[in-house]
Amino acid sequence: MSEDLAPLTCWLCGRTLGNIVQWHHPVPKSKKGKIKVPVHPICHKTIHANFTNNELARIGDDAGVIRGHPAIARFVSWIANKPADFDAPTR
Repeated sequence: MSEDLAPLTCWLCGRTLGNIVQWHHPVPKSKKGKIKVPVHPICHKTIHANFTNNELARIGDDAGVIRGHPAIARFVSWIANKPADFDAPTR
């Protein structure tokens, strides 16, 4: 493997991914979504804690719209300086 490869970054928060990477369907598979994007487990939980599959299907793959949601914006700001493998309970 080449050392020139850039590390993967999280689709939601933009931080470098750690040892555990989950793959999120911006448009849920149940709504015919095919694209998968890499996310931290805590970011994945946060997305699904704040949006239903129907809402995600309407938003599509625009991470900017999701980051613009007030709860997600607070989360992204809070998580910004945490280590890549940081995890915490999600409400």
